[in-house]
Amino acid sequence: MWNRRLRRAPARRAHPRRGAQPARVPRLRLGRPDRARPLRRHRRATRRPGARARGRPPRRIAGTVGIGHTRWATHGPATEANAHPHRSVDGRVSVVHNGIIDNAAALRSALEAEGVPFSSETDTEVVAHLVRRSDAPTLDERVLDAVSQLVGTYALAVVDQAAPERVVVARNGSPLILGIGDKEMFVASDVAALVRHTSQVIHLDDSELASVTATGYRTFTREAADTGRTPMTIDLDEDDVDPGTHGSFMAKEIAEQPETVRRMLGGRLDTRFGTARLDGLNITPRELRAFKRVKILGCGSAFYIGELGALMIEELARIPAHAEAASEFRYRNPIIDPDTLYIAVSQSGETADTAFAVREVKRKGGQVIGLVNVVGSTIARECDGGVYLHAGPEIAVASTKALTHMGVGFALIALLLGRIHDLSVADGQRIIAGLQRLPDDIASILAQEDDIAEIARGLATAQSLFFIGRVRGFPVAREGAQKLKEISYRHAEAYQTSELKHGPLALIEEALPTVAVSPATS
Repeated sequence: MWNRRLRRAPARRAHPRRGAQPARVPRLRLGRPDRARPLRRHRRATRRPGARARGRPPRRIAGTVGIGHTRWATHGPATEANAHPHRSVDGRVSVVHNGIIDNAAALRSALEAEGVPFSSETDTEVVAHLVRRSDAPTLDERVLDAVSQLVGTYALAVVDQAAPERVVVARNGSPLILGIGDKEMFVASDVAALVRHTSQVIHLDDSELASVTATGYRTFTREAADTGRTPMTIDLDEDDVDPGTHGSFMAKEIAEQPETVRRMLGGRLDTRFGTARLDGLNITPRELRAFKRVKILGCGSAFYIGELGALMIEELARIPAHAEAASEFRYRNPIIDPDTLYIAVSQSGETADTAFAVREVKRKGGQVIGLVNVVGSTIARECDGGVYLHAGPEIAVASTKALTHMGVGFALIALLLGRIHDLSVADGQRIIAGLQRLPDDIASILAQEDDIAEIARGLATAQSLFFIGRVRGFPVAREGAQKLKEISYRHAEAYQTSELKHGPLALIEEALPTVAVSPATS
């Protein structure tokens, strides 16, 4: 982030035990390029258990241009040497980067063969050296030269002492958003990081770059053609990205679920006809009825809730439905059937594997809709239609309320498809009544927090857990195992209940607890 007077922005999804590297903020002062002061760094110690923060940046930093990033350690350990930003040998160019450069090893070997020394183990440092070694006359062109050599995903921000008034950014596969202020500009990977500073944003597309100064911006393609992007207004305020009285963002987001689910359902339930109103799908009932099957694509938690969604669609609409990990779908040569409705699921709308899967479906003539939380995100823009989750911003690493909203979204889609096929009005009204009770049901569960905490304390010493469930319970068990791994850093596995006896039962002992997910209907 940068502006006329730099303010330290909150780190996006930094987690003290998730491979986060230390953050450093280099800054430049305006002036003649030949008199530009060297980049200065404010840095922060490695965010690991027991590590003490030192050198925390002040609330105000003198300067005009700055970049900073808390990066998960995808290359090398979380050390000061591997922390972003990364610089050229002479310190003139600095780069921050989100994503993975697939051909970094080959580029590094070529640069080392030419005598370029490296000071880190990261893929990002390659970019700094490529920009510095370019002979192009402007920073915009030097960044274009560099990205033309990159293979992989990236959201890049580059500063150069020779152009102290600007930052050049580039996107391919990783989210990148411009924030438009009053004589100040911002760049972030998530809208939530910009809410405190502006409500006007631009979502850059893949293969798009921007050259940004305090007073303006220019967006352009890799072929240097202007794209003329205009800002959109985001519907968020500061309270949405403040934990308030809660101990953490996760606690806040869990507690918000009764109200956010009630908001999501508002205007989407047609009690009279026992169906759902989903005008955002942009598909007529006749067109929906023509689909013979449904394919759901998502990653991680979105994939697991997609499995649950497939079960709901099959049960209510009586058409085949299947969920597949988008991260696998994109790496094979899938058969795209015109009779199949594809559903892409993503909280952020920026999940790279899911976005690639959407493009593959559309490239082969398939129709894809989205279940997405973030308005204006990449997947939301690229899908033919969809259902916005309206969960509000989700700051915590592990998804909670957005996951619940995905499940509600699938229930609405299943209800709509069911009524278009053979589900009766009475059965549709019964399902609507259940959805209307859902916010109160969630609140009643949250009211049992003390009892749930007591159960958790009994499991806290276990180094490994099994989660089991049957049919609808199994996707929930998979999500439970993932949540335990994400939050506690303990091992967990999920199995179908009946599969436990086919091998895994051999591992059961007193020190290995099992959590059974058992819905009342199972």
